[in-house]
Amino acid sequence: MDNRPIGFFDSGLGGLTCIPNLFRQLPEERIIYFGDTARTPYGSKAVSTIRHYAAQIADFLAAQNVKMMVIACNTITATCLDELRARYPSIPIIGIISPAAKTVARTCDETNRIGVIATKATIASDDYPRKILEKNPALHVFSKATPAFVPLIEEGIIDNQIMDLTIHYYLDDFLAENQIDTLVLGCTHYPIIRSNIKRLYPALKIINPSYEIMRPINDSLREHDMYAAANDRENIFYASDLSENFVNMIQKVLEVEESDLILKFKNLDL
Repeated sequence: MDNRPIGFFDSGLGGLTCIPNLFRQLPEERIIYFGDTARTPYGSKAVSTIRHYAAQIADFLAAQNVKMMVIACNTITATCLDELRARYPSIPIIGIISPAAKTVARTCDETNRIGVIATKATIASDDYPRKILEKNPALHVFSKATPAFVPLIEEGIIDNQIMDLTIHYYLDDFLAENQIDTLVLGCTHYPIIRSNIKRLYPALKIINPSYEIMRPINDSLREHDMYAAANDRENIFYASDLSENFVNMIQKVLEVEESDLILKFKNLDL
């Protein structure tokens, strides 16, 4: 047993979409979350910059004595996973792309047309198609960078015409031209607009990596005998910019009141 917290981190608030499943499946576990809201989005930045930011966050979480790190960010997973594992070989570090790729490979066949939407950096890495096709070479996989989604979500522009128009702009031709029937939400921000996408394209099957990541978390906790027992620790949410929208999104995603949260500001450049 190990009552130390699990560290989750993301370029902003998108990684929050991984947390409800953890709380439902493993209610004794506690977390420390870090969202780099002051420097989001990562997806259009140079890989060297993303790696510098990710190392700063990992160093901070390691200093908090976390028992595991979960990269709740597709961009960081695609560009930094190997480097972070080499930096902290004694801490299990879970990336978000492989679990989703395994689900796609297991649940789809050659009749399916699979689309992956993500940030520019994730698409440029080719990590999703490579991992999916390694496990099932018969599949047809198409990718599309959708960089405007993250800043809109970070600003809370979600349930309105602006978001719907942006979804149409990115997806109408992409889905039609490639005859896509299965869509992978290759950014942890995107589950926040899953209902928008489903409303606009009701026949589309959607795969959510924020849900699929629970399998390797469970596997790693079991392998290292690190499940928590009854736990009186608090969950702590850090951000490099405690914006009103970050606080609102925690409340919305986790269905809690602000008074029930421990929110802390942390500038990693100081």
